[in-house]
Amino acid sequence: MARMLDTSGYLIAPDPGAARLTRAVVGTDQNGAAINLNVVEERPLTIYLNSQEIVTAMTIGDYPEYLALGFLRNQGMLHAGDVIKGVDYDAELETVVVRTEVQTTFEDKLKKKTRTSGCAVGTVFGDMMEGLADVTLPDTQVRTSDLYRLSATINRTPSLYLEAGAIHGTVLCHGDRPLVYMEDVGRHNAVDKIAGWMLSENIPAADKTLYTTGRLTSEMVIKTAMMGIPVLASRSGFTAWGVEIATQVGLTLIGRMKGQRFVCLAGEERLIRDADPSQAAEEPQKARRKASQ
Repeated sequence: MARMLDTSGYLIAPDPGAARLTRAVVGTDQNGAAINLNVVEERPLTIYLNSQEIVTAMTIGDYPEYLALGFLRNQGMLHAGDVIKGVDYDAELETVVVRTEVQTTFEDKLKKKTRTSGCAVGTVFGDMMEGLADVTLPDTQVRTSDLYRLSATINRTPSLYLEAGAIHGTVLCHGDRPLVYMEDVGRHNAVDKIAGWMLSENIPAADKTLYTTGRLTSEMVIKTAMMGIPVLASRSGFTAWGVEIATQVGLTLIGRMKGQRFVCLAGEERLIRDADPSQAAEEPQKARRKASQ
């Protein structure tokens, strides 16, 4: 697996200085003056399950093994009882092959695909709602004091999001502690990386919160629910279908979480309002500028 960083208590944190993740380009500004920028790289990654090609995703290229595992898990192609024999990444061919003990076949499923609203042309399959009927999310609680501390910590963490923009971040959290912070050009890729890490490390989901910088769409809600995480929060807004599905599966959905403010549109019963919003830290100005871009 790719190397891990230890930043501010994270188990995995962004590495905005990593050479392969950005490229230096030269342009001109509104006045015609030369300007140097680091922009986020995109590269294809083809995911195989045993001998079958499943999908080619556009990604920044870090943590490819986690991305492959999480994508297959969130698409219902890997199940809790499946024995994974190996995850092989070939950097030259830009492929990941996930090998299971029992051979699999998904020809019929691959025939029906749905293009999602996610950035970088996210792809899920036509039966994306399959399996949600069996999802039962834990009856846990989330403290608003933890949400405020998480937001303050995450928005001050050095990241590609703050460095270069044009990217989404997703963070797995426990209480008021952010654990794993993944970034990618599509928010679906970032959450799949977290799902892959949880699967690889056998991490429980019942006591976790998922935070994202992106919109709370149907795909994000479905992936979070399928991972067994009961709380999904974002600094961004909602889609109507995202709210509808969150209500259906009993997911706590919190959006527009910036500084002292947030809105809860599903799962209000999990909230423990133990913090005075006026005492919460205001969002750093740099994070506010990135959010408006």
